[in-house]
Amino acid sequence: MSNGQQSQPPVQVQVEIDDATSQGVYTNLALLTHSETEFVMDFIYIQPQAPKAKVRSRIITSPAHAKRFLAALQENIQRYEQRFGTIKVSGEPDKGNPYQGLYL
Repeated sequence: MSNGQQSQPPVQVQVEIDDATSQGVYTNLALLTHSETEFVMDFIYIQPQAPKAKVRSRIITSPAHAKRFLAALQENIQRYEQRFGTIKVSGEPDKGNPYQGLYL
């Protein structure tokens, strides 16, 4: 390295997960908000025909981590679709109509 600095070996992080967390929770709705310094992602399960829904998990993270998460998610979706085929999403905008599906 330049400036006489020695490179340090990367830190090996060991990640642990408890039994309850390893079970995960199912969600079918996500709400995203942000400020200048953080992104807030609420993961929600809403039952069909139910007037109420409950937030099951909230993730608060920095804009840089949110962007890295987006890149990792995009890469994993691409790998999934290469292996299993295109994921179809109902209500997706028509690619021929640039104004369909826009909400302000």
